[in-house]
Amino acid sequence: MSGAILIVGANACGQATASGLREGGFDGEIVLVGDEKVAPYERPVLSKEYLQGTRDLERSFLRPGAWYEEQGIDARFGTRVEALDVTSKSAVLDGGDQIGWSQVMLATGIRNRTLDVPGAGSSGIHYLRDVADADRIRSDIEASRRAVVVGMGFIGAEVAASLRTSGIEVTVVEPLETALHRVLGSEFGHVIEGLHAEHGVDMRFGEGVSAFESRPDGCVAAVVTSSGDSIPCDFAVVGIGTIPNTELAEVAGIDHENGILVDAQLHTDAPDVWAGGDVANHDHPLFGRMRVEHFDNAIKMGATAARNMLGAGEVFDDPHWFWSDQYDCSIQMAGHAPEPDEVVIRGEVSSRDFAAFFLVDGVLRQVLGINRPRDVRRSLGLIRSQVSPDPVALSDPDTDLRSLSG
Repeated sequence: MSGAILIVGANACGQATASGLREGGFDGEIVLVGDEKVAPYERPVLSKEYLQGTRDLERSFLRPGAWYEEQGIDARFGTRVEALDVTSKSAVLDGGDQIGWSQVMLATGIRNRTLDVPGAGSSGIHYLRDVADADRIRSDIEASRRAVVVGMGFIGAEVAASLRTSGIEVTVVEPLETALHRVLGSEFGHVIEGLHAEHGVDMRFGEGVSAFESRPDGCVAAVVTSSGDSIPCDFAVVGIGTIPNTELAEVAGIDHENGILVDAQLHTDAPDVWAGGDVANHDHPLFGRMRVEHFDNAIKMGATAARNMLGAGEVFDDPHWFWSDQYDCSIQMAGHAPEPDEVVIRGEVSSRDFAAFFLVDGVLRQVLGINRPRDVRRSLGLIRSQVSPDPVALSDPDTDLRSLSG
């Protein structure tokens, strides 16, 4: 194998790829390129512990800074790949350096969607994607009393919880009918809505943002909703979705649609080019084509891609587990069932202590756990094995889910 293995994206997926290559016995050149100036870190803490000031960046690094040199990995932090040529197997960096590669991993991630309304350029309007964004929000928390959060998906909900935990008055503006509606649907979204209401969050559902009002110094002063209501604030945090970073793949002629298209083994349509993490639109053997934006998924995709680069030929069939901590509530979910035929409940929805099992044609496809991490963990194998469990046994809290494996 001549040429380096190039990893584009110094994030969870990129780091897992580099680590997996070394663990798999690859002793050749690895070049890891990322546009942030710091080593890869745990991004999920940004909206939770890091934003609340209870965890610092040093504790959030995926590997200590010295690890990259110890492993002989050429880490180019604060650097971008400007061009990728799949014919000549070369890449050009923003400083002009050219790298020849034998294989390349595209872990280019995602970026935030932004609001395009009057006043959107005011200072004090934040988006959360990296540690620098979190630092700016933390600075405003220390000097502020009230904030508006735009969007009540997972980022918005976690930020709202962190702001309330930090003593900030929070108003949420969300165009859909309840919290986490796209992921959880109405019934379970209302459960999370109730959690935030109990902690004093003012939620305005069915409302969009039409403008931001500013003070004379250019800092945001209020959020104007689509109904014309003006909500005063000292700062705002916007979380309205993401866009996959496919530009490098597009220019290189690699197939893309809502992400970089990869097969079941994470290979693109270009020879020796792989993709993983948030940017990968994956042909999942159980769920069909999908793009997943979860930390755990990014790490597992990176590890699988590394093994496949070394010839494993492994299908990526992980059931996609993720978590969200809000206040004292643990939310976990695994699998994928956007249109279930049946939902079986174990526990009590009203007390936020339950697991919901989503069945399609009798097959367990997804599980949601609210303060039920063990039920979610024990469902992962059932989902992967496409088990058709007895709904009565599923609903019985005394039934060990592991006994339903067949």
